[in-house]
Amino acid sequence: MINSLISFVNSLIYSKTLTEIYHTQLNPTISYLHEPESRRYSLCLDLSEIFKPLIGDRLIFSLLNKNQITENSFTRELNFLHLKKEASQLIVNELEKKLQATIMHKDLHRKVSYQYLIRLEAYKLIKHLIEEKEYEGFKMWW
Repeated sequence: MINSLISFVNSLIYSKTLTEIYHTQLNPTISYLHEPESRRYSLCLDLSEIFKPLIGDRLIFSLLNKNQITENSFTRELNFLHLKKEASQLIVNELEKKLQATIMHKDLHRKVSYQYLIRLEAYKLIKHLIEEKEYEGFKMWW
């Protein structure tokens, strides 16, 4: 069940990351960690690695600790490997809330959403590629 939950949340984060990459000039099939392929959005996988613990894992722990997701959230007939529709919708809604939540950005000196943090990471890659500023991996400051 936990693996199914992790896979589902990670796929949502991949999707959001891809959306943010599309708002930049980056090609989502060219990456630096995962093997680039023409039919796979490897850069999306790379950038998602940064945000899975920050957004995904925290969301999963929150859902489990608040008993919003339980054994009853999974389909028994499919060996508890598939989330029920209501549980999937709950997860999507909770993820959206998290992505829209804001924090004060230490460099921009304004509030930005978690979703925008993903785009900012893509912008950092662009600055590195055009040799404007050396890339420094994301670090939580709060």
